[in-house]
Amino acid sequence: MLSIGELSKCTGVKITTIRYYEQMGLIEAPDRSEGNQRRYTKQGLERLSFIRHARELGLSIGDIRELTELSNHPEWSCNNAHIIASRHLSSIQARIVKLKRLERELRRITLKSDAGHVGECNVIQSLADHNLCEAEH
Repeated sequence: MLSIGELSKCTGVKITTIRYYEQMGLIEAPDRSEGNQRRYTKQGLERLSFIRHARELGLSIGDIRELTELSNHPEWSCNNAHIIASRHLSSIQARIVKLKRLERELRRITLKSDAGHVGECNVIQSLADHNLCEAEH
């Protein structure tokens, strides 16, 4: 059995975040000791590690909720887990495309030479007038 502090150290998840996940129902409220201290089991540690990894991959709380529900039913089809992961992958790929457009535009406006004065600064002018951008971003 682990205290909330020990669980935090083992997983790298802040204590306030662990409590938040409990309130959200992502992890079960643990049993309490006689001194009313939370006592987490190995399953609680595994669930919190699962959630942390999913968050590191950028999955939403809603997606994590669905995935944890699926993990509670090992006999169910894995298809829904693949759908959730594929949907998230598509979202990330779309963000990467947008970030690459932003990178190209920012590179263009920062590399364009100017007089060195703010009044004639290409960066300032480009940010002030969206029409000066080469492409939609």
